[in-house]
Amino acid sequence: MSEQLTSHEPATGKEFWRGEAGDVDRAVARAREAFPDWATQPVARRIELTRRFANVVRKHADDFAELIARETGKPLWEAQTEVQAVIAKVDISVTAYAERTGQKKLDSALQGKASLRHKPHGVMVVLGPYNFPAHLPNGHIVPALIAGNTIVFKPSEKTPVVGEFLVRCFHEAGIGEDIVQCLHGGPEEGKALVKHDDVNGVLFTGSARAGIAINRSLATNPAKIVALEMGGNNPILALKTPKVDDAAATVIQSAFTTAGQRCTAARRLIVTEDFYDELIPAVKALADRLILDEPFADPAPFLGPVIDNATAELLGESFLALMSRGGKPIKHMKRPKADLPFLSPSIIDTTELEERPDIELFGPLLQVIRVPDMEAGIREANNTRYGLSASLLGGNPAQFETFWTKINAGIVNWNRPTNGASSAAPFGGIGLSGNHRPAAFYAADYCAYPVCSTEMEQPRATIGVGLADA
Repeated sequence: MSEQLTSHEPATGKEFWRGEAGDVDRAVARAREAFPDWATQPVARRIELTRRFANVVRKHADDFAELIARETGKPLWEAQTEVQAVIAKVDISVTAYAERTGQKKLDSALQGKASLRHKPHGVMVVLGPYNFPAHLPNGHIVPALIAGNTIVFKPSEKTPVVGEFLVRCFHEAGIGEDIVQCLHGGPEEGKALVKHDDVNGVLFTGSARAGIAINRSLATNPAKIVALEMGGNNPILALKTPKVDDAAATVIQSAFTTAGQRCTAARRLIVTEDFYDELIPAVKALADRLILDEPFADPAPFLGPVIDNATAELLGESFLALMSRGGKPIKHMKRPKADLPFLSPSIIDTTELEERPDIELFGPLLQVIRVPDMEAGIREANNTRYGLSASLLGGNPAQFETFWTKINAGIVNWNRPTNGASSAAPFGGIGLSGNHRPAAFYAADYCAYPVCSTEMEQPRATIGVGLADA
C-alpha cells in the first residue's frame, strides 16, 4: 500500500519518526475477534479501565505534552492543555454515556414491561487529525470504548508518534492490545479502513474534502455508522462596543491560537462601519506583539509553526491570491525562516473582492470584511457552505438573540472566541462542517445504538377476533 512513512518536527525540520504502514486486514480481524468479549464486559468494568487510562496519562503528562509540542510545533503550554483535555474526557464521557444512552424500563401491567437499552456497533475506525493529535481522536475512542466497541485508530501520518503514545497509555491501563490498536498509514490505508466489510463505524475528524470523500464512498452502505467532524469558514461579527481592547483580544484568540490550525478558528472578521476604525488598528497592534517561536522557547510563544512547509507555501499563495483579486493587506504574511513553516499572523481586508473564496484556509490568515450594519453582517456571515462556529462581539441580549436565531452554525458564542467550545456540550456543525452527528458530549449517541424490548417472563396471549368456532 503506502510507502515508508516519516514524521518531522515542524519547528526544526528534523526527522522525528520513520515507520511502515500497517496491515489493515490484520488489524480489523484482531479487533473483530476481540469485540464479543469486550462488549459483554460489564459497563462498570469498561469505565474502570478508562479511568485507569486517565491516571496513566496523568502519570506521563510531561512526556506526553513534550511529544505533542515537538510533533505538531504548538507551544508547550498549549500541548499541556491538550493532555489535560485527554484526561478530562473520561469523566465527561462516563457522564454522557449515562445521560445519553442510559437504560429505561416501563411497566406496562398485563402487557409486561418495555425496556430501552443500547448496544455497541462493533469495530470502529477512528481517523485522527494532526492539529490535536491526542485530544480529538481520544474524543471518539473513549466514548466508543465505554459503549463496548473495539477500535482501530489511524493517526494522521503527520503525527504518528503522538498516536502511538496515546494507544500505549490505553494498553498500560489494562485495555487489551486488540481492543485499541494504532495503525499507521496514509490515504490508502485510510480508504481501506473506511471501506472494509468488517468495520461497523467510521469516526472522522479532518478536512471537508476528506470527509466528503468518506461520505461518498459509504453512500450505498447505510449499515455503517459515520460521524464526520469537518472544518469551518467561521465568522466573528463585531458590533460597536466600548470594550475595544477586549474585542481585539477575542479576535486574536479566535484567529491565531494554534497558529490558526483549529476547525473553529475565525477565518472572517466581519465589522460594522462604525467600529472598523477602532477595532482593526487594535487587532493589528495586538497581532504585531504576538510571539512566534519554537515550542520550548523562553519567553513562551503565543503560536508556533504550521504543520509543514507544504502547508506554509499554500497559505502564502492564498494570501497573495487574495491580494491579486483586490484584497488590501493590513498585516502581511511573513515567513521568517524560508526552510521552516513559521508564518506570522496575517490580516487582509477582502471587502472589495467580488467573490471571496469559500474555503477553509487552515492557518494564521484572517480576512476582514466591512459591513454597514448587523443585518448585513449576518448575511455575510452566512455566506458560506460551512456552519461550524460563529461568534458575536458587542451588542445587547436582544441582538445576540437575533444573531443566534439567524446564524447558520452549530456553535454560536457571544463575546467569546469562536473556538470556545465546552466538552460538556455537543460539538459539531452543519453544511460542510459535519453530518449532523456532533461529538464531545453527544459522542455517546453514535457509539451505541438503541434497542427497544417488550418483555414478559411467561408467554401470555389470546386471539379475541377473527377465529372460526372450534
